[in-house]
Amino acid sequence: MYLLGFDLGSSSVKACLIDADTGAAVASAFFPKTEMPIEAPEPGFAEQDPARWWENACLASNEVMKQANAHPGDVKAIGISYQMHGLVVVDKAGNVLRPSIIWCDSRAVPYGNAAFDALGADRTMHHLLNSPGNFTAAKLAWVKANELHIYSQIDKIMLPGDYLAARMTGEWVTTASGLSEGTLWDFQHSQPAEFLMNYFGFDASLLPQIRPTFAPQGELSASAATELGLAAGTPVTYRAGDQPNNALSLNVVEPGQIAATAGTSGVVYGVSDQAKYDRESRVNTFLHVSHTPEAPRYGVLMCVNGTGILNSWLRNTVLQKSIGYDQMNELAQHAPVGADGLSCLPFGNGAERILANRDLGASFQGLQLNRHGLPHMLRAAQEGIVFALYYGMEIMQQVGVGLRTIRTGEANMMLSPLFRDTLANLSGCVIELYNTDGAQGAARGAGLGLGHYKSYTEAFAGLHITKTIEPDARVQQAYREAYERWSEALGKA
Repeated sequence: MYLLGFDLGSSSVKACLIDADTGAAVASAFFPKTEMPIEAPEPGFAEQDPARWWENACLASNEVMKQANAHPGDVKAIGISYQMHGLVVVDKAGNVLRPSIIWCDSRAVPYGNAAFDALGADRTMHHLLNSPGNFTAAKLAWVKANELHIYSQIDKIMLPGDYLAARMTGEWVTTASGLSEGTLWDFQHSQPAEFLMNYFGFDASLLPQIRPTFAPQGELSASAATELGLAAGTPVTYRAGDQPNNALSLNVVEPGQIAATAGTSGVVYGVSDQAKYDRESRVNTFLHVSHTPEAPRYGVLMCVNGTGILNSWLRNTVLQKSIGYDQMNELAQHAPVGADGLSCLPFGNGAERILANRDLGASFQGLQLNRHGLPHMLRAAQEGIVFALYYGMEIMQQVGVGLRTIRTGEANMMLSPLFRDTLANLSGCVIELYNTDGAQGAARGAGLGLGHYKSYTEAFAGLHITKTIEPDARVQQAYREAYERWSEALGKA
């Protein structure tokens, strides 16, 4: 008996098959093998074609089934993790009306800001826990204002994971957690945010039906099952945004627990039982996947858009793919802590929420042509990413999230010893690396939604620490001084 998890990212779609009884991953695959393109028809825009998501999900599903030599009927449930905050719009026939406006697109900032000003900071933050800023509701407002011919055809709006599930089941369904990530959830009334919908002029019928995060959410249609290499009638029993799901994959479900990831973007995500918020909305509070009315659980999320994408840009553009990431990591360690005064601001992937939705672009500060070489640039980039993450973590502490131990998967930027050491030494946190990823988390979530697992403890029995990184008191001061120089550079930008 298997559980199948999908992780729909902006770079690829990954699938993972786990043995439901042992919790062991038996097969995994991702497509495409090169990063999915993000189209930018205008500065600040970021779009993807949802049809490519489906194609890659089908390829990944068929590949894991082949790897495991599994029969279609062996898969008992499906879970979906997806890139957060995106917007997919479909007509009554389910046809996608325009490319998805994805998470790092910044065109909607003025619309979110106008709503915030018109509705008032107190009302907005009290009910939404966030400014509408650049989230899904504001993205839809942009479509309404700029593409009325498309807006008039919309039957349903969806998050990327809602769309992927709809392609599987033919049902338009979402979750309360998903609506909260789009600033479409009223935390005070525990229902869709009617006052914001009314302000933007959105009809309530645009929202899909709400289902619990862990519950049957539809069954595979015959046509979808054929494309995926699975059995018709297989239930989809879990869906969540990638960061709440990443926390779930690390068994971060209770207050005080913290998860981190550093893929295309970098995120630190802490769980709280208090509905608190940052008045400037630089960090954001959503419903966590483990939330219930009886035991409230909120996820406080801090995001830096330009993490892994900065590293890949350096490799692809500056180094022309001449060396791999392992060699880049090794070269970076030839430069001293602080990169001899060279600071990198890694903000080159759209407007940054931790900077109040400013789009500073990426830059290197303090470059000395007779002192700095490639190792300094590579180290400054990795340190700059960590420094930006820690800048946001300081804001999280103001919202009441404690920083003690950080759980993360051994993937992406976390594969770099320099990156991990910098994060541990600057934050003072112990970092625990685990043998998991988002697709595994989605598969375990599917097991919880199916009822195969009766508790989080049971679902994560197969989760193991692969490595622990402790802060080194001998170098922490050097990292602190480098961070102070970086902060000064940020203040002047």
